[in-house]
Amino acid sequence: NTSRTFDFQNKLKLDYNSDLFSEDEILKSIEAGDVSLPLKSTLIKGSQSLFGIKTELQFGHLRLTALASQQNSKQNSIQIQGGSVVQEFSVYADQYDENRHFFLSHYNRNTFEDGLVNLPQISSLFKITRLEVWVTNDRNQTTDVRDIVAITDLGEWHDMVNENPDMWRNPDTLPFMDICMKNIVPDNNTNRIMEALRSNPDIRDLDNTVKVLENPPFNFESPRDFEKIQGRKLNPTEYRFNPDLGFISLNIRLEQDEVIGVAYEYTYNGNVFQVGELSQDIENTDTSGTQKVIFVKLLKGTNNRVDLATWDLMMKNVYRIGGGDLNGEEFELDIFYEDPGLGFKRFLPDNSNLGNTPLLTIFGLDKLNITGDPQPDGKFDFISGITINPPLGIIMFPVLEPFGNTLEKAIGEAMGVDTAYVYNELYDSTIVRAREFAELNRYTLRGRAKSSTSSDISLGAFNIPPGSVRVTAGGQVLKENEDYTIDYNIGRIKILNEAFLQPSTPINVSFEDNALFSFNRKTMLGLRADYEVNKHMTVGGTYLHMYERPYTQKVNIGDDPINNRIYGLDMNYSNEAPWLTRLVDKIPGINTNAPSNITFEAEMAALKPSHSRAIDKNKKDNEGVVYLDDFEGTTSNFDLRTPTTSWFLASTPRNAVIDGDSVFTEANEIDSLIYGVNRAHINWYRIDQGARNASQGADSDPYTRLVTQQEIFENKTPSFG
Repeated sequence: NTSRTFDFQNKLKLDYNSDLFSEDEILKSIEAGDVSLPLKSTLIKGSQSLFGIKTELQFGHLRLTALASQQNSKQNSIQIQGGSVVQEFSVYADQYDENRHFFLSHYNRNTFEDGLVNLPQISSLFKITRLEVWVTNDRNQTTDVRDIVAITDLGEWHDMVNENPDMWRNPDTLPFMDICMKNIVPDNNTNRIMEALRSNPDIRDLDNTVKVLENPPFNFESPRDFEKIQGRKLNPTEYRFNPDLGFISLNIRLEQDEVIGVAYEYTYNGNVFQVGELSQDIENTDTSGTQKVIFVKLLKGTNNRVDLATWDLMMKNVYRIGGGDLNGEEFELDIFYEDPGLGFKRFLPDNSNLGNTPLLTIFGLDKLNITGDPQPDGKFDFISGITINPPLGIIMFPVLEPFGNTLEKAIGEAMGVDTAYVYNELYDSTIVRAREFAELNRYTLRGRAKSSTSSDISLGAFNIPPGSVRVTAGGQVLKENEDYTIDYNIGRIKILNEAFLQPSTPINVSFEDNALFSFNRKTMLGLRADYEVNKHMTVGGTYLHMYERPYTQKVNIGDDPINNRIYGLDMNYSNEAPWLTRLVDKIPGINTNAPSNITFEAEMAALKPSHSRAIDKNKKDNEGVVYLDDFEGTTSNFDLRTPTTSWFLASTPRNAVIDGDSVFTEANEIDSLIYGVNRAHINWYRIDQGARNASQGADSDPYTRLVTQQEIFENKTPSFG
């Protein structure tokens, strides 16, 4: 069928079977096209998704099966226990969920740890009632779209970016101070920025907004103080928020240069406060039809630098472990420190004086016992919605900087000095910069997770070759359509026998997954021999040769083309044993007429791995070569004819040395034109659309007029458009 999307959806098979004509033929069968090689062996797996030729021959008691084919699938397996997929995870400290979780204000960040002191209760008078989240409209969405100006210090008491921090403070907000936390709650009236914005009628005009903000009395700079974007409002399925702790979590992945702004309303101790402007409060256009901007609180700008106030709003204590719909009763998590040369430990080394305190307790993830009493029991506190989000598989520490400030305080209280165990670079630097300190990145979150019990189990693949699925439970092979059913198209198994869904019964499913795309062509050669010694005993041998041929001799590590051989021998013996029945009958009180059987199975196999000859550097020594990185994939091409917002001026290199001489010394200049004195002189000009059809003579502006190709190449005939 030429309309099929994938090759494996087309099936072709030519089959000749001599048993239909004579039982004495040596050539028993020939199959060509889509063939399979099922094997009874448990050590050597056969394959159901092959394309080639297979023949079966019989010489008396010896039966041979020979195969030459291409393999279009790969072997996979999953483990299920109690109807749930068991997943092991390992996440390093530098793998926090970046650019997904944000505090709504610095007040919420400053009160976060105090609000979680008495877990599982949240100590907070803060409660969000309305919330709107705006992001850069990169999808060309036309509904729920507004022109947005997101301001960094909107609603904040502590001004972190302007030279005069008291300039915008509003002393009338002092009655709203949170006495316990020594913080002032966020509000549009906490400072005078919103008052100044609303007092200027021209600032709502999109064409005037930037000009007004960059001039007195604001003197704002972009992107430090504000960002202007066309934003789209996220629908409730694209984010979640904690109304008591005041943070949001995005369900979507944003690019590094996308902007996030929020407007929200909340209650605090019976009083109603608002930060930013909600879309229903401000009309989209004025009476003349001019688009009107709305002002919101900036959480993340196009450049989320560590020296900006918004850097602290990004949460760095949230980790994604994967999975979904996690079961608290079957969840295990622990934190390990990699002691060089001594492996992973649940404690810091003894010289930290915290050798007896588990890291899980230091980081506040073990405060309760299994009954919920405030007593550590050495296990992770599974508190849904706070320390863990079961549907999404997300872990959240109840402290802001677990591997930094929290650990530093714990060690400081024990030793009085700072140590090399603290990973502060993870919080005061970008992830890329923090990973340069590999000697500090020694903390790992490890554990096992299991999803909630269900009789329906997804294999994570589709179009599974029929007959390739093998299900075992506690060593017992399950029967299809009796113990389970399977939908091969969508890759979903339904367990019919509920006895196998008990938590103590592990279920193993091995299957083949059709490869949608592969750079390497896989070829399988096979030979299977079965010799029937007598009707009770058979001896067999297996030889399989799988090799891949890469499309190019230059392959990257991880894509190594294999050239493996497998050898196997097996024996089966089964016979009735009447003497065993008579022996049992001699036991007092036992009388049986049931026949007894003795069954014996033995199997051995060996794998000889190698690699494809195509990557041999030296044919004589058989040395294969793979590339760690050929750097060809690191180039990015930009069309010089279409400059867009992706073009930025580069920074002047600092502390650069060439041939022992310092160069680009102007990089040390601040607020000076000398800083760019050696910058390349490259300029882009927008063609004046009004001058397209105008005269191209001397009166035309040479910088903006249209230059046709025929002006440069007189004899060229340009294509249309």
